[in-house]
Amino acid sequence: MDKALQTMINNMPEKTGKSLDDWIQILKTESFEKHGKAVSFLKTEHGVSHGFANTIVSLSKNSDISDDALVVNQYHGKESIKPIYEKLITNMKNFGGDITITPKKTSVSIIRKHQFALVKPATKTRIDLGLKLKGVEPQGRLEHSGPFGSMCTHRIQLKAIDDVDDEVVDWLSKAYEMSI
Repeated sequence: MDKALQTMINNMPEKTGKSLDDWIQILKTESFEKHGKAVSFLKTEHGVSHGFANTIVSLSKNSDISDDALVVNQYHGKESIKPIYEKLITNMKNFGGDITITPKKTSVSIIRKHQFALVKPATKTRIDLGLKLKGVEPQGRLEHSGPFGSMCTHRIQLKAIDDVDDEVVDWLSKAYEMSI
């Protein structure tokens, strides 16, 4: 997925009030034979701008893959690091019921009102945890964002389940708190 499209998807909850998955579910409740009719529906009935409506409709056509299948595909050949992912998700769910977990083809976005974390199996032996912590200086295991670019401000590299320790959970919690 190109960066512009990924940025649009990441900004969707803030700009439209709903995540891509939420919009796809809304489209599934209707029956549109033509792309333009679905775009028009989102624009007129939900006040979505043309650019977002067109993107939502286009991506909804590829949405037959379940969230679980997306995660399974991400960790195919990387099964040894999937417990790290599961521990991260379990810890984040404890922050509150206002978290949306949005798997994509190569990563999982974690959103409150805004995306505050991104979990990506970077290699067969490492997960990169991207965090949005504006104004926080890198320190200890908290590095500059690296490959995440502007999507996240920081990154923590995780190679073992024990790497998801109190420090990592504290950084996640701070990112969650800053995402309101």
